[in-house]
Amino acid sequence: MSGRPLDVLEASLGERVTVRLKSGDEYVGELAGYDQHMNLVLEDVAIPEGGVEDEAPVEDTTIIRGDNVVSITP
Repeated sequence: MSGRPLDVLEASLGERVTVRLKSGDEYVGELAGYDQHMNLVLEDVAIPEGGVEDEAPVEDTTIIRGDNVVSITP
């Protein structure tokens, strides 16, 4: 997948993505929405601890401010 960042996000809507933050935290969830500032809305979010997604706490909906995002992996 290549292209402009917002095009990649558009193609990833409804798919599971991994979002890494400046703090080093990772969130894995379904990309439900985004805006031009790359603020993200994730659903069914797992917050892996030690890289184990299956044992992670799960949140229904999480909003992540784009300023905190380092990477988004579709």
